[in-house]
Amino acid sequence: MWNTVPKVVKPRNERKLRIHQALARQLGTAILSGVYKPGQGLNNEIELSAELSVSRTAYREAMRILTAKGLIESRPKIGTQITPRSRWNFLDPDILAWMFSERPNESFVRDLFELRGLIEPAAAAFAATRRTSKHLAGMQRALEGMRRHGLGKAEGREADQQFHHLILDAAGNEALRSLSSSVEAAVTWTTYFKQRKGALRRDPLPAHEGVFRAIKSGNPGKARRAMETLLAEALEDMGYGAATRKRSGGRSARRIR
Repeated sequence: MWNTVPKVVKPRNERKLRIHQALARQLGTAILSGVYKPGQGLNNEIELSAELSVSRTAYREAMRILTAKGLIESRPKIGTQITPRSRWNFLDPDILAWMFSERPNESFVRDLFELRGLIEPAAAAFAATRRTSKHLAGMQRALEGMRRHGLGKAEGREADQQFHHLILDAAGNEALRSLSSSVEAAVTWTTYFKQRKGALRRDPLPAHEGVFRAIKSGNPGKARRAMETLLAEALEDMGYGAATRKRSGGRSARRIR
């Protein structure tokens, strides 16, 4: 039954969702957490909308959202089914939020940090030679916001998000810039998740300041290394230990950077 869908925990500053958006989040979280499996069919529209106590219009809108994110598909004579994980858009900001609504799968967290390890160090290196005075001023303000509010408050997390956004923008690469919403969502939700059970294990501000100094100095190699250090520390602070893991098939562990 749908009333077994896990309760979603969200930051206090998250905007109030409309009925179809809240329903999409509820069902999306259930799919991502494994309550409903790939290939599993959903009840028909009339039955399920009645079971969830929502209008058929709200139900259809929620299904459109989940379809656009690759979580479900509707086919003639088959109906609506959960799609294979390979088709899920894990970089969608909403999906990232749903994944972190409870303790996310360790493999997913490491996958996310490996992706960030490919994107953000390169972006920081580009930013070191392409940033403008406006970018630097914005990064400085973001650091001041993180220092003033701390990452335990929404304002501090927003400043952190803005800092990473400015680095991608300063890279001067449209393809990298197009990933900014996904990277920003990853930054916000991993930071929020880290603090749900208490204060951070270490102050993340010095690592961010190190990235800023390297970018300001115009040294791309130093900027890349500073960002790699920031990401490695962030992964450790997630509570998963050293930034290594073993792949299936007996392969040796490897670093994310």
